[in-house]
Amino acid sequence: MSRPPLPPFTLETAAQKARMAEDAWNSRDPERVSLAYTEDSVWRNRSEFITGRPEIVRFLARKWARELDYRLIKEVWAWHDNRIAVRFAYEWRDDSGHWFRSYGNENWEFDAAGLMRRRLASINDLPINEGERKYHWPLGRRPDDHPGLSELGL
Repeated sequence: MSRPPLPPFTLETAAQKARMAEDAWNSRDPERVSLAYTEDSVWRNRSEFITGRPEIVRFLARKWARELDYRLIKEVWAWHDNRIAVRFAYEWRDDSGHWFRSYGNENWEFDAAGLMRRRLASINDLPINEGERKYHWPLGRRPDDHPGLSELGL
């Protein structure tokens, strides 16, 4: 299975890969998201260590059951050969109605077929008031005309 764009990455193809990841994660569909990763993909997400697509699916299902109204924006920070570093911020609320903005960085490594074989994520959560939210698009893909992280001052 091939998942273009393929390494080695350019600025354009790294940005394309980041937007594809953002779109998939904004779908909040664990099965869809898992298809971008190798069968034996290795993750570090905060303090969790995850290996393989079945664990990725279980992790994402738990995540989105807890992080309601999830909306994410990713931005390329750096790229080289088969690696991309992104920064991101996402907004979500818990089941008590408290809002958060989670900030983080991810380091990605891809195989020759364009599947991610390693994802290392560091994430911090900031409680925010509902009035401080910056992401107001309908659930799903971020509209093309919606500002990115830099334009939002994040």
